[in-house]
Amino acid sequence: MSAKIVECIANYSEARRPEVVEAIASAIRSVAGVYLLDRHSDLDHNRTVLTFAGSPEGVEEAAFRSVAIAAQLINLDEHRGEHPRIGATDVVPFVPISGVTMQDCIAIAERLGRRVGSELGIPVYLYEQAARRPERVNLEDIRRGQYEGLKEEILSNPQRQPDFGPAQLGPAGATVIGARHPLIAFNVYLTTDDVSIARKIAKAIRHSSGGLRYLKALGLLVEGRAQVSMNLTNYQATPIARVVETIRREAQRYGTSIHHSELVGLIPEAALVDAAVWYTQLDQFEPQQVLERRLREALEAAPTQMGKDFLEALSADTPTPGGGSASAYSGAMGAALVAMVARLTMGKKKYADVQDLMQNLLAKAEQLQAELLEDVSKDAAAFEAVMAAYRLPKESPEEQAKRQAAIEAATLAAAQAPLQVARKAVQVLSLAERAVALGNVNAISDGAVGAALARTALTGAGYNVRINLPGLKDRQAAAELLAELAELERQAADIEMQVQQHLRSRAQLASG
Repeated sequence: MSAKIVECIANYSEARRPEVVEAIASAIRSVAGVYLLDRHSDLDHNRTVLTFAGSPEGVEEAAFRSVAIAAQLINLDEHRGEHPRIGATDVVPFVPISGVTMQDCIAIAERLGRRVGSELGIPVYLYEQAARRPERVNLEDIRRGQYEGLKEEILSNPQRQPDFGPAQLGPAGATVIGARHPLIAFNVYLTTDDVSIARKIAKAIRHSSGGLRYLKALGLLVEGRAQVSMNLTNYQATPIARVVETIRREAQRYGTSIHHSELVGLIPEAALVDAAVWYTQLDQFEPQQVLERRLREALEAAPTQMGKDFLEALSADTPTPGGGSASAYSGAMGAALVAMVARLTMGKKKYADVQDLMQNLLAKAEQLQAELLEDVSKDAAAFEAVMAAYRLPKESPEEQAKRQAAIEAATLAAAQAPLQVARKAVQVLSLAERAVALGNVNAISDGAVGAALARTALTGAGYNVRINLPGLKDRQAAAELLAELAELERQAADIEMQVQQHLRSRAQLASG
């Protein structure tokens, strides 16, 4: 069963203040089940691209937190940079990676857009696969006129009304949210500072001007060099090697050449392999001839050392991983035991009437096990986010206000992360109850141990929720978190009683 993974490649209108970029990155890292994979900041563009991936729910929440922090710390009235932009968080695309469909990503974009519009008061435009209007499929059409132009047009032009949020711009501008296929952001620098040449080349190669299919391009001046800035929306149909060689030929027409190129964010491995194969003319090449690919296959087939490595890290003289990570790991072990009971029950004639139930139990247990294992490595991120917020500058009243807002957001996230573990622990406990009640009678003690581990996960997660609540100034939010935790603990107590009853009633069958 493949894990559900969504990628987000969010663009923020800031690169010159590293503390602001770090605050946004910390907001992303604070969400359990989400991994920050890459960070690319361009000072001339004054723009940062953060690539993160994880569970659909986690990536959606991380994107929202990042938009909220960016809106607090970035003022578009003061922003200057080479790259077109309309918002503090300018673009938020979601890309299906594993176990999810494009339709799932469209639903994420719509939910996030609605929430950003209503809770943050930021106008939101849906684009690419999520676009509700054909003229909003292309990002450049939505971004026409940039922040300054949209600020005027949104007030009077019905065609510029947002899909969500108010029809007016504040200092955070507007945000474009959507769903799309994998894209490669790729820039080529020329051996000239004549930006008009870059613009001519961009016009010649981009699809909208009659150039290469699946290619978008702009000519810019960056770091004192003319740059052809590009997005490749389908690298298989229009490969990088073809793009580079077309630029090389076009540049020769103007007496210049390629100085170097760069990636913005991440690139699929296959795109680089395709380029290498093209340039080296390896006509008989097979993907499995790549050493690292063959090695990955061998390592994936080998037994995991995660348990040993985790215990060694847990016993080290460092604050992380700590109790929060241990709680998540306990929940994952509980889910694994539920899966074990389900497998020992399935396929046996004696339990034919619960086959479908056990199959469903197995699928849910495996999913929770995968999610809780991700949560193990995420406990430290919440702590780091709080520390990063405390390190923000506080020299002026404005900086103090922004710092306090970042601390509040990070503290809230640090309380929400273990609460997610608590929710999953109760789900595991519920599955364990079914395993003990209906599973293979010879494995009911294993199901009961799974229940105990899930209860331990809930207890530990509860400690971590409560330790963060006193630091929240928003007492209403603190009360809501505490109330949900209390309800989860009440549910767990009821389920535990049922587990004990099943264990007593079925123990005689096991001994017989």
